[in-house]
Amino acid sequence: MTSVAIAAPNTAAADAGEAMVRAGGNAIDAALAAAFVTMANEVGMVSPSAGGFLTIQPPDGSSPVTIDGWMDMPGRDVPERLGQGTWDVHNPYGGGVTITIGPGSVATHGAIAAFGEAHRRWGQLPWAELVAPAVDVARNGFWLSAASRYYLDYVHEAIFGWDETSHAVVHGPDGQVADHHLVLPHLADSLDLVARRGPQEFYTGELGHAIAADVLERGGLLGPSDLAAYAPVVRPALTARMEGWTLGTNPPPAVGGVCVAAMLRLMAGHGLSERDHLLRVQRRVLGERLRVFDHTDDLERDAAAFLDLVDRDALGALESGSTAHVSTTDTDGTACAVTISSGYSSGMIARDTGIWLNNCLGEQELNPRGLHGLPFGSRLLSNMAPTVGRHVDGGILAIGSPGADRITTAIVQALTGLVEDGLTLQEAIDHPRVHVHAPGTSHEEVKVEDPDDLTMYFGGVSGTLCTAAGELVAAADPRRDGAVRIVS
Repeated sequence: MTSVAIAAPNTAAADAGEAMVRAGGNAIDAALAAAFVTMANEVGMVSPSAGGFLTIQPPDGSSPVTIDGWMDMPGRDVPERLGQGTWDVHNPYGGGVTITIGPGSVATHGAIAAFGEAHRRWGQLPWAELVAPAVDVARNGFWLSAASRYYLDYVHEAIFGWDETSHAVVHGPDGQVADHHLVLPHLADSLDLVARRGPQEFYTGELGHAIAADVLERGGLLGPSDLAAYAPVVRPALTARMEGWTLGTNPPPAVGGVCVAAMLRLMAGHGLSERDHLLRVQRRVLGERLRVFDHTDDLERDAAAFLDLVDRDALGALESGSTAHVSTTDTDGTACAVTISSGYSSGMIARDTGIWLNNCLGEQELNPRGLHGLPFGSRLLSNMAPTVGRHVDGGILAIGSPGADRITTAIVQALTGLVEDGLTLQEAIDHPRVHVHAPGTSHEEVKVEDPDDLTMYFGGVSGTLCTAAGELVAAADPRRDGAVRIVS
């Protein structure tokens, strides 16, 4: 049996990954099963209506790839509705942000399609077995995680209160966030359809049609043509090198991996104790994102130019942003980093499906061209940066984080602690973090984490490692209810 290290957002997700390994699965199977469980029980963080990315180090030692299952711009069936079907709410979560919700905020979700592609290429177990633990969790119910409760305490009325079904699930009899075992009506049946019929059920099957019909009926854009046209894209991972490690992360058109690659290159040779340098790196890279990457018409071109500048003149470059993550590695040489998100949630449960729909068209930081400003079928921006690595000695690594615009800074600080400072993986993840918010603007603020009060604002990194000697290591962030397993 292949031995696998698993780091997941919660115990049920880690249990699902472990069950796959004991059934003969590999790191890919374990990661997908764990991620499916988070779609069922990480309320407010993620749902089956998620987009995401999987960065994978194949077991044959070939170059890492990223499977892009992020959100597309919908509207093919109802182009006359552009700009409609939404409203704004102010969310104090994460320091305060205005977000757009409602049926018109629902983008074309791609995570399940990306899971199908990963399974087709590298999975060892039948598809239905990977989804089965999520079906069981949905059918038997679950308690809210600390992360879900923390988020819902802020937004249970503003986002999750306007839809009748959503309100009933989230709230207790006293009108506050539910403090009981949650069971989402119809969710187990929906996941069971995906298990039995495969990932395309979510796009061209009965379930996909039901989701599209409800969104269109309520005034949104997502229609059957959008779901039918969706396809995951496999790309070479964007690379960075640090002290013997070749790291692969999420390439354009996502922006998160570009920021991670640039910051890792600029942090080479510098440790976490060099806080002034770390802040300079964050200001420069996140500032470049705000000034250039968020507004460019060719992210690949501008990202390549910036990374070339970093490589040629690091000092000159310095002087001139709700999610779930699973990491797995195995002793066959496979590493899998999966990050998925449903945004802040549209607040809407598609009728008779139990599925909370995303609001990624309403995440204003991911839509710098404005509401519904992209051509149909275009990928939205993303902060996600699931990352894998291979060391010259043969060791492999998978790492990533949730946390909106803190995803990139959390990953970079954890990797810097591991690679540059020689910390263990758990020590590197536990280390207090800093984050430069809105660099170069009038709202710039350096946020410094209190070592005695680690909070989920600064991300929720999870990572797994297989050393050259075959030792497996898994570490989860104390900032969230993470769980780890070493299965051999």
